[in-house]
Order: sequence, then C-alpha cells, then structure tokens
Amino acid sequence: MGLTKSEIFTDQQNKIATLAKAFGHPARVAILQHLFKTDSCICGDLVNEIGLAQPTISQHLKELKNLGLIKGSIEGTSVCYCIDQKVWEEISYLLSNFLTQEPKAAESCC
Repeated sequence: MGLTKSEIFTDQQNKIATLAKAFGHPARVAILQHLFKTDSCICGDLVNEIGLAQPTISQHLKELKNLGLIKGSIEGTSVCYCIDQKVWEEISYLLSNFLTQEPKAAESCC
C-alpha cells in the first residue's frame, strides 16, 4: 500500500480520516462506550470490562489519548481516563456536519 499524501487534503479531511481510523477498531469503540457509560474517570482495570489483555488495552488507550479523544491523569500507581469533553464536542460537530451532508440530486447518476 502506498503512502498517503495527507498534505494534499484539507485539515478537515485528514481529521475525519484519523477519527475513522480510531473508530475502526471495536476495542476502541468499546473503551469509549464504557467511559461514556460510567460518566466518570476510570482508574480501574478495563481488562474485565473489555475482555482483552492489559497490554492490548493499554495500546488502545494510548491511541485514543494520542488523538485527544480521552485524557488521563496519574493517581498513585494508576492512570485514570475520561472523555475529553471539549474535544468530543468538536469531533461531534465535525462528524455531524460530514455525515448529514445531502447528495446533490442528479438526473443521470450511475
């Protein structure tokens, strides 16, 4: 597979593609859903909730944190995670505008 020439696309297009990649793995979707469901910072072990090994969970958390979807704080020997509300609002707006686009009506389409 060739390299993506991200510089030829808009910032918005690159952001949507990056978010789609983040949502493209069910473990990351499950982690986000769990964080929303608990409505608080998660300091406990996500292994039991998600059903994957700790290193795998940690890798997915790292990806979500690198994208800014979640934020973490260190409390003692554990890291607590929660949804970054401001970033989530921005993402919701971006994706909502993208997904609610209406195609132009064309007489001779396909």
